Amino acid sequence: MAVQYSIGGDGAESIAASIEQGISEGAVPPGAVLPPIRGLAARLSVNPNTVAAAYRLLRDRGAVETAGRRGTRVRDRPATTPRSLRGLTIPAGVRDLSTGNPNPALLPIAIARLSTPTAVVLYGQPPITPALADHARTTLAADGVASEHLAVTSGALDAIERVLAVHLRPGDRVAVEDPGWSNLLDLLGALGLTPEPVGVDDDGPLVADLTRALRHRVRAVVVTSRAQNPTGAALSEQRANALRRLLAETDNDVLLVEDDHCAGMAGVALHPLAGVSRHWAFVRSTAKAYGPDLRLAVLAGDRRTVERVHGRQRLGPGWVSHLLQDVAVNMWRDTAATRLVADAESSYTDRRTRLCAALAERGITAHGRSGLNVWIPVPDETAAITRLLTAGYAAAPGSRFRIGSSPGIRVTIADLARTEIEPLADAIAEAATGTGRASV
Repeated sequence: MAVQYSIGGDGAESIAASIEQGISEGAVPPGAVLPPIRGLAARLSVNPNTVAAAYRLLRDRGAVETAGRRGTRVRDRPATTPRSLRGLTIPAGVRDLSTGNPNPALLPIAIARLSTPTAVVLYGQPPITPALADHARTTLAADGVASEHLAVTSGALDAIERVLAVHLRPGDRVAVEDPGWSNLLDLLGALGLTPEPVGVDDDGPLVADLTRALRHRVRAVVVTSRAQNPTGAALSEQRANALRRLLAETDNDVLLVEDDHCAGMAGVALHPLAGVSRHWAFVRSTAKAYGPDLRLAVLAGDRRTVERVHGRQRLGPGWVSHLLQDVAVNMWRDTAATRLVADAESSYTDRRTRLCAALAERGITAHGRSGLNVWIPVPDETAAITRLLTAGYAAAPGSRFRIGSSPGIRVTIADLARTEIEPLADAIAEAATGTGRASV
């Protein structure tokens, strides 16, 4: 689809700004092909190098991507477009299972004591409270993650962005799971980094695919330890050992980033890779277990990486509020909150297991080893999503999460009732195959 919007400007910045405005207004939609460099240069009476520079600016900002002979296209979820514009339109009365959100009724943030006394924090004081540092070091050490060097960030994506930004430069290649977390894929585009897809099965990233990616000279590897979004994959002990051996035998300058965003309620044990490479970061956030509005994640890593993150934070937000840190520590220590997180883990495990089993009875393959979601491969995403909507259910299309992997849909099970599972499985079977379960 070629761009019909009238692009203007006489310099790289103004041309890029004109295209960004078109993207923001919806006049230049996702997937649209930008004009060839020489053609647009002739139309604007500027040097082709000026247009090329404008396109580079847009790539660095995560607005467009270069697709070889197919030209330069607007990204599927460009950083300059509100993400809500890429969401599903959910008709009234449809059960929305597309969000990826935890069940609000199982979030301890609802019972947190938010008005706890705290010391006044002034400029120049340590960025991490002693209580949070002590708790983080104790729990991480119990999971086999070195925690001598720590930072606190505003959530998992903030941590990953800071780690990538202090080690990499635009154009560097990053190995990522495929299918994988859509926000991470968008972040790579915004940083000007190139994703190198690595296939995933229930036990985590495929060793053969990561081996290939490392041969392509990736500068970093991002791995989800468990509750992988969207597939629910989790590193098994055997797969973790194989990946550790592979990374240990590889160029030691490869940055390893691990995302443990569902700690506490993932439903499976942690098998970390942390520390196998010279530069590494292990990120554990509070969002899924304790509440998305508690914007806090603990980052452990090698000394150089953590020092760089601290240095960059000092030039921006400075630190994550000690008030938030105190709330997090209070919840970690609170018996009722701990019990509620355990209840959430049990509930999510039950719903995933039951839905996958119900789908298997109907001849449908589904993946959901851990976390909040179940991933269902389908031959045609559009048809499956449309049929599900007609049946009264909304799922997330796999195109949000895929680079080159096969089609699928993601169903969030967080607040499913047990009584919903059988009719939902019937609807998914019908949507995925066009035929329901045979009756007798």
